[in-house]
Amino acid sequence: MSEPGNERSLIISYLTLRKTIGLLGTALPFVLSLGALILFQTGIQSSISSYYHTDMRDVFVGTLCVIGVFLLSYKGYERTDDIAGDLGCVFAVGVALFPTAPDSTASSVDRLIGYVHHAFAALFFLTLIYFSLFLFTKTDPTRSPSKRKIQRNKIYKACGYTMGICILLIVICKAASLLEEYKPVYWLEAITVVAFGISWLTKGEAILKDEV
Repeated sequence: MSEPGNERSLIISYLTLRKTIGLLGTALPFVLSLGALILFQTGIQSSISSYYHTDMRDVFVGTLCVIGVFLLSYKGYERTDDIAGDLGCVFAVGVALFPTAPDSTASSVDRLIGYVHHAFAALFFLTLIYFSLFLFTKTDPTRSPSKRKIQRNKIYKACGYTMGICILLIVICKAASLLEEYKPVYWLEAITVVAFGISWLTKGEAILKDEV
């Protein structure tokens, strides 16, 4: 039988893991854009993935790989939670290792790799939506959800729907080449990633922690 102290340490470690994933996700678009601007005088890119082709490449790849490793380490209440975490890891690392095609002078190989990148990115975001809408909102059927749990579920759903709407708008903007001069894909991706981060911060009880 596990000692109470060990169980408490395990709970704390899982909460810390969730909060860390949330912080990395929330910070990523700001770190990339501000880092590129302040350190290298590089303007806003056409997408978050396009920072791979700037001096912030290592930050972009490193952050995604760290998020992937943390997702691999994530253990939920059911096997489906573990599978979602494992798939999220594969997709996150895939986004990092298969870069989007550069905005200019892209070769046929670059474009092919870019298609693979977009596939991984779409699957990664869909996995994050699944976490927010279906896994994080689960409630123990033997217990009535607390007031804070009900409030957190509202945040999870808001984040999940926000991510879904943003992804739909990204597809529309790219297909119709809408407002390209305003970098709509970057801003929509930034909102999506921040929503992902907020969802995980809430799951880690950095937001709306249960009352003692």
